[in-house]
Amino acid sequence: MLIRKAYKYRLDPTAEQAAWLAVLCGHARFVWNHGLRYCLEQLEQGKKIPSAFELNKLITQWKKQDDLSWLKEAYTDNLQQKLKDLHSAWMRYFDKSLAAEKPRFKKKGKNQDAIRFVNFNKYCQLDAKRVKLPGKLGWLKFRESRQVQGVIKNCTVSLKSGHWYISFQVEQEVADPCHPSASAVGVDMGVARFVTLSDGSHLKPLNAFRKHEKRLAVEHRKLSRKVKFSANWKKQKAKVQNIHTRIANCRNDYLHKASTSISKNHAMIAIEDLRVSNMSKSAQGTEEQHGTNVKAKSGLNKSILDQGWHEFRRQLEYKQSWSGGMVVAVPAHHTSQTCPNCGHVSKENRQTQARFKCIECDYMNNADVVGALNVLERGHRLLACGESALVAQ
Repeated sequence: MLIRKAYKYRLDPTAEQAAWLAVLCGHARFVWNHGLRYCLEQLEQGKKIPSAFELNKLITQWKKQDDLSWLKEAYTDNLQQKLKDLHSAWMRYFDKSLAAEKPRFKKKGKNQDAIRFVNFNKYCQLDAKRVKLPGKLGWLKFRESRQVQGVIKNCTVSLKSGHWYISFQVEQEVADPCHPSASAVGVDMGVARFVTLSDGSHLKPLNAFRKHEKRLAVEHRKLSRKVKFSANWKKQKAKVQNIHTRIANCRNDYLHKASTSISKNHAMIAIEDLRVSNMSKSAQGTEEQHGTNVKAKSGLNKSILDQGWHEFRRQLEYKQSWSGGMVVAVPAHHTSQTCPNCGHVSKENRQTQARFKCIECDYMNNADVVGALNVLERGHRLLACGESALVAQ
C-alpha cells in the first residue's frame, strides 16, 4: 500500500535566507491574489473558472508586462503551485458536499505565507540536518526531531508567528495493514466531555482557548492602544500571534494523543457525522429580527470550536487507514434521546445534560454513554445493511 505523509520541522535560516524567503512568499501571495481577481472577473462575465493549466499559462503573460516584470525573480514552480492551490480551492468551493468557503484574497501578515518546491530530487537535496533549496537559498539548517523516511516528492516552506517551518511530503510503500485489535467502539463528541466511548470511558476536554482567553484579551487591548503599523504595534501583534500559536499547538498535541490512543485500541470506530459549521453558527440574527439567547449560544459556539471536532475526525480517519481499521460516520440525530435498551425516542428520556432515564423501560445511564452506544449500534447497522437502515429509522 502506498501512503503519503509529511514530516514538519522548524527551519533556522540566516537573515539573508529569511529575507529572500519572505520575498518569494510575497511573489506567491501576489500571484494568488492576481489569479483570484482574474477568476472573479471570469465568473462575472458568465464564464467558467479556468483550469489549473490555463492559470499557469497566465504567469508567462504577467511576466511580460512591464509593471510585473519583477515576477521574473520568483521560481516558476512556486508560482504555479500557488495557482494550483487556487484552482483546488475553487473546486472545493463548487463541491457542495464539502461546504467549503469561497477563496479569499491573501493579506500579508494575516494568512500563513507558504511556498512549495516540487521535483525535489531534481532541484533540492537533503543532507542530515540541512536541506538545499534552489537559487539564492542554498543550504538551510532545520531542527531534525525525527528522520525523514520514504521518497520525498516535494517540500513546503511556511512562515507562522515569526518562525519558519519546512514540511517534506513523502511517499512510503508499506505492507497492507492488519489492525491488531478486533474491537469496535462508538464515539460521542461533547463539550462537558470531549470524547465519551461506548465502553464507558471518556476524555476530559482540554479547552486550550479557554485557558488562554483572559491573557489573550489583555494582549488584544494593549494592541488596540498602539498606533497601527508602528514598531510597538508590530511587537504587540507578535505577542498576540504567539498566544494563538500556543493555543493551536496545545490543541493539536491533545488531539493527536487522543486519536492515536483510540485508533490503536479499536479496529472499527463509529463517530457522529457532525456539521460543525452549522452547529457553531451565530444566533445574533439581523437588525429586523434579533436572535434569542445570543450570549449563551455565543459561549456554546466558542466551546464547540475550542474542541477541534473536525480535526479529531480527520486524524482518526487517516490513522485508521494506515493501521488497517475503519471509521464509520453515522447520522447524529436523536443519539442522546434514544434508549439503547428498548429503542424508545423521546426528549424526556434525557432529563439533564448528563442523566438519561428512559420513560418506557426505566433504563438509566450517563447521557453521553447512551449517545456513544447508539452511535456504535448505528455503525453496525450501516455496515450490515447500508444507509437505508438508518434512513428508515
